[in-house]
Amino acid sequence: MANYKVTVGEEELMVQKSTADELDVSKINANHFHVLKNYKAYNIEVISTNFLNKELTISVNGNNHHIKIEDEYDQMVKQMGLFSNASQKLNNIKAPMPGLIVDVMVEEGQTIEEGTPLIVLSAMKMENIILSQGEGVIKSVAVKKDDAVDKGQIIIEID
Repeated sequence: MANYKVTVGEEELMVQKSTADELDVSKINANHFHVLKNYKAYNIEVISTNFLNKELTISVNGNNHHIKIEDEYDQMVKQMGLFSNASQKLNNIKAPMPGLIVDVMVEEGQTIEEGTPLIVLSAMKMENIILSQGEGVIKSVAVKKDDAVDKGQIIIEID
């Protein structure tokens, strides 16, 4: 059964997917929802989203909450230490895990800034977007779509 680690402010909660599926949610419009849980009504407004980092800010009955969601995969990768960016802060971007290149989102000579999506890597049945850890210019792209990569393999060089 899927478990999510949900961080609301400073509080961490473990939520089972079945619990989330049991909520009675009615969509009012793109950002507004009406939720019933245990015979209580909640008015939810989605204020902002950051899907790459799985973060959102919502208003629940007028009270704002910043939320971060980690699925089982995120928790496993974090526990294995694969989110370590130490090797990516250099001029070389390395594959954080073995996988298949699904998309190359930059090209040689392109100027990038911190947070720019570089590569989409499929690993462990999940697509992972590799982001730049700083600013620079793409010196070379060592992979192309559908290439298989090993953990630690250089995929992009940045000046």
